[in-house]
Amino acid sequence: PALSLAIKKIENELGVLIFERNRMGISLTTVGEKIVNQAQIVLEEVDKIKAISKVEKNTQQVEVKIGLIYSIAPYLLPSIIPLVKNSSPEIILEAEEDITTNLIKKLEEGSIDAAIIALPFVVPGIETQPLYDEPFKVLIPTKHPWNNKQKINAKELKNEKILLLDNTHCFSMQVREACPGISDKAEVQAGTSLETIRNMVASNLGISILPQSATANNYSNNLINILPFESPIPFRRVAMAFRRGSSKQSSLVKIVKSITSVKEKIIAS
Repeated sequence: PALSLAIKKIENELGVLIFERNRMGISLTTVGEKIVNQAQIVLEEVDKIKAISKVEKNTQQVEVKIGLIYSIAPYLLPSIIPLVKNSSPEIILEAEEDITTNLIKKLEEGSIDAAIIALPFVVPGIETQPLYDEPFKVLIPTKHPWNNKQKINAKELKNEKILLLDNTHCFSMQVREACPGISDKAEVQAGTSLETIRNMVASNLGISILPQSATANNYSNNLINILPFESPIPFRRVAMAFRRGSSKQSSLVKIVKSITSVKEKIIAS
């Protein structure tokens, strides 16, 4: 009786007969056959949805969006993306490059979950986790008089033409703060990327200061030489910034561990 009432209710809602009732029994009407066939398709699709949900619950995949400043991204991402994929397959890592001021806005509005930046980075509601300290090195053309030197004193920079990123990039400010030898009297010419700076040095247009990761062997050039600084060595502190109380915190912790596990490789010269 309950089934008959349910069928009758459906027929009333649809305004058609699904079953024919006669002395021979009950059979599907023509439209009833179509409705039942479609209902079977719907049930199969519902099963697929349940299967997808089950897989999602089992894998607990988490999409994590990270922004990186331009002077870090090209040298960090090639090591980190495959490492995170292998060690934490549940994390779907998406990365983008931008300047610090834009990354702050994106963090605050929630369009990214974290940012890889250089300290200091003081933003209300944003926490930072230091990752590694990265020394700076001096990039000179092979024809430069310093080619016979083993190390450079930061004070010697004051008489040189220095090639730095333009002021929209925080790395220029980091270099100026870490290298007091770059005074207001020093001639500074701006470039748009570290690779542009590298090529300008190779063309004998000046010297530059780069983060050690940007001077690794795979970025070497027979037209330039790389020299370390004398102690105290200028450096920057690279950190991850994220919103306080982030729902992705457990995934971010795994990414931090991945980065710190290969920090020596990242900044290897």
